Amino acid sequence: MTNRATLLLADGTRYDGEGLNATGIALGEAVFYTGMTGYEEALTDPSYAGQILAFTYPLIGNYGVSGTAAQHPHACAAGAVIKHLARHPSHYASKQDLDSWLDAQGVRTIVGIDTRALTIALREHGTIAAALAVGDEAIAAVEETLRRYVLDATTKGLVASVAGAYQPRETVGTGRKHVVLLDCGVKRNIIRDLTALDTRVTVLPYGASREDILAENPDAVVISPGPGDPRDLGDTVETLRGLIGEKPLFGVCLGHQLLALACGAQTYKLKYGHRGGNQPVKDVVHDEVIVTAHNHGYAVDGATLPATLEATMVNLNDGTNEGFRHRTLTVEAVQFHPEASPGPFDARNLFARWLDRVE
Repeated sequence: MTNRATLLLADGTRYDGEGLNATGIALGEAVFYTGMTGYEEALTDPSYAGQILAFTYPLIGNYGVSGTAAQHPHACAAGAVIKHLARHPSHYASKQDLDSWLDAQGVRTIVGIDTRALTIALREHGTIAAALAVGDEAIAAVEETLRRYVLDATTKGLVASVAGAYQPRETVGTGRKHVVLLDCGVKRNIIRDLTALDTRVTVLPYGASREDILAENPDAVVISPGPGDPRDLGDTVETLRGLIGEKPLFGVCLGHQLLALACGAQTYKLKYGHRGGNQPVKDVVHDEVIVTAHNHGYAVDGATLPATLEATMVNLNDGTNEGFRHRTLTVEAVQFHPEASPGPFDARNLFARWLDRVE
């Protein structure tokens, strides 16, 4: 037996379809993901916390769920929107079909709506608040629930909801260089990539103090991606400000924004967030174009970078800042995901290039 389901946008647009067994209402920003593959990685990406994720590719679930591709121990997206759901996957690594996994994870899901029309609406409007209701009781309450959500919507608490997948002070790897990784919603592949570069990685919570970090005696510090508005993490910004000049620093996505704030720049919310694995970025230092994986709704205002910083990357679609580095210190950051997952490998060398400068 299937459930009725409804996706309601804050502008009143409504899509009716079929729900899975996880009933209730999911609230968040409606966004879309353009990859033909990578649904397991996307649904477990902590940066999608607080967002209802619509897949533009019409067939999702055809190779099942392996567990090895997951970037977090549990699903992080608030809800899922799918045109056609493959209920009988075929792949040697598949351990479970996607619909069973979504139900087990409690992800409210709607299937069978016109995802092309939804994508066009989001392209025109930009990110918009939405409610995804599964089951008759949830559908009856969806309008009032969304109205209250729009009035009270906040990104505060999103980082806390996905951070902590690793135990504080848990160390992974046995490499020569020691990196502290601040967990704002860390993706598994960041740790994989760093440990593959002859490092050992100690994970600390995003609320760790300057003294906590320095007590680990790291060679360098990486600030992870994560969801929400970087200005919600004022204490983390102050901690990073106190580390500038003390340790080499590298920020990724949310970490890029936090590090920019710590250096004196400003951030802002994008009308059209960057998501998916096909964002062209120009590396202005090395004069090359790379295709990158993105997932963020906020950006660094490149015009506010202080004189101590220089822009290193620019988005070729909208001209937004995609990276910076300190002019004299081993401090740099990028807005996209060098670790991809899912996405292209063009930027995989950035961690290695930075670590080469870490003594």
